[in-house]
Amino acid sequence: MRLISLIVIGFILFSCKKDETKCPATAPNLGNGTLVLCEGLYQQNNSSISWIDFSSGVIDNSYFVTRTNRQIGDTGNDIKRYGGKIYVVVNVSSVIEVLSASDFTSIKQIQMESGGVAKQPRSIAFYGGNAYVTCYDGFVDVIDTSSLIVTSRIPVGNNPEGLAVANGKLYVANSGGLNFPNVDSTLSVINLATNAELMKITVGINPGEVVSDASGDVYVVSRGDYGAVPSRLKRINSTTDVLVESFAFDINGISPMNSNFLVFDANSVSVFNASSEIIESANFIDLSEVVTLYNVSYNSINDKIYISDAMNYTNTGYLRKYNPAGVYETSYHVGLNPKKVLFYD
Repeated sequence: MRLISLIVIGFILFSCKKDETKCPATAPNLGNGTLVLCEGLYQQNNSSISWIDFSSGVIDNSYFVTRTNRQIGDTGNDIKRYGGKIYVVVNVSSVIEVLSASDFTSIKQIQMESGGVAKQPRSIAFYGGNAYVTCYDGFVDVIDTSSLIVTSRIPVGNNPEGLAVANGKLYVANSGGLNFPNVDSTLSVINLATNAELMKITVGINPGEVVSDASGDVYVVSRGDYGAVPSRLKRINSTTDVLVESFAFDINGISPMNSNFLVFDANSVSVFNASSEIIESANFIDLSEVVTLYNVSYNSINDKIYISDAMNYTNTGYLRKYNPAGVYETSYHVGLNPKKVLFYD
């Protein structure tokens, strides 16, 4: 029996040495690495989650399957940690996966349906004991993070997407994307004490991503019509709930970096100073290693910048690492269309 065990152990070690990037992380607990949510292709049921161990360099591109023994589903849109749980929003499959933040074991699958019709969840944010999820059927669902039950639904605008908390309120981008070219142009403001919509702010057509800064300003990316109307960054004062500024630069996305933001389009990544409200470091990353810039993330734990590279959208992608000066360091081969990351110390 001991001989058989030694043979099995030797085979596992040999296999991992031969192809390290395909072996699962051996430690049961997450630490010093990152989870990468890969969207996959629409209606192909091939979303995935990769785990990158920064200490060893080992990558498990089937991490969700490794931990749960099942597939994640169709079009993973968002992944965030709140307390001891990880929440994964899967849009087309209309499910929210809730997992342990320590060892990634499954806690619950929340089926996101209303009267048998898929809600198509998009993004998630948290406040107090609640999770708030935008659903493409025109609502924000409120989920109690203890019971993991949907306790209420807040009607907002058409096809809500990004959302952010500021000054005791929730700001929700109503994209109207399913009605393109007749899209929405509003940002719903929700009172988090009552979970009721206070008002709508017109911010420009097709709003998507929403973030807030340390002073309480709210920024929304209004994506335009992908043609004559350009994508622009808009700033809202969360005290007055008034649109106070529109910035005249092209933008695809925005990501926090300490007290500033990384702003990017298809061809550049720049640093936006949230205090002075100006671009202070334009095109500061050499993107020669990147084929298709899909997202940008900053890891405050190791002070590194990571670019999600979707390649040609049909081949597996890469997470590319840069130092704070924008100098390329290394790449990690991950799943299909990597988008959101969740860093661990």
